[in-house]
Amino acid sequence: MRLLRLMDPDAFARAFATFAAAFARARREGVALDGKALRRGYQTGLQAAPPLTVSAFAADTRLCLAAAAPKSGGNEITAALEVIELLDLTDRLVTADALHCHKDMAAAVTRRGGDYLLALKGNRRHRQQQARQALAHGHAQSVIREEVSHGRNEWRKAEVIAADMPLMDGHKAFNRVTSRCDDAAAKTHLFMTSTVLSPKDALDLARALWQVENGLHWILDVHLRENQSRARKDHAPANIALVNRIVRNILKLADNDKVPISHRIRKCAWNDDYLIAAIDHMR
Repeated sequence: MRLLRLMDPDAFARAFATFAAAFARARREGVALDGKALRRGYQTGLQAAPPLTVSAFAADTRLCLAAAAPKSGGNEITAALEVIELLDLTDRLVTADALHCHKDMAAAVTRRGGDYLLALKGNRRHRQQQARQALAHGHAQSVIREEVSHGRNEWRKAEVIAADMPLMDGHKAFNRVTSRCDDAAAKTHLFMTSTVLSPKDALDLARALWQVENGLHWILDVHLRENQSRARKDHAPANIALVNRIVRNILKLADNDKVPISHRIRKCAWNDDYLIAAIDHMR
């Protein structure tokens, strides 16, 4: 624990990003950005402000590519910009929720050679109104997809329309994704994008935004019990978060998808050969 308290988290994050990049496929894929708090890693008296880590999660390879904790005085927005600087975004599309729909994020992504698909909500009221007007009065391309998933009837529609004028660096289009599950009320999500996607790609990439919750955060909480960690001094929270993401990547590649993560953890504890093979696979 003393090592984790003293180790420079910025250097550790750069090393992790360089290492994880070798496992990313050299093709266009969505990279989802999202922050996660370490619920019990707070300093005494700061329960309402636990430390957090922002992760970049590859939707296709389902690996965590990079992560960073906010520096002193920073927040999730500044940490997300630090994560962007760790990544080679060539031929990649970054997705993020409405918190990150701002000019600095757009500029950072385009500067790194990538595209973006950023959720648009009421925190950017004027842009949201322009998106709705463009979709209401323009001729948007659209696609509808119906499927049965996990016993539920799912209906989704994606609409894409080019923007008349860019609202921030690289901005080229607005997307609207409407979804309905069984008889529940339909939900609508708006996005700003730096490329005019096909409606099918817009539908697929919009879903990548939420994969980080099930594919990364759920495993960190349920299987690696990240929220139970009380490490809170010096750099320990940031470094433990990075270690957990490395462990999660190792477990993901340790076996085929039919073997539950909980079984892989037990096999690593009980079988030295399995553990060595899992670690060696990440070389």
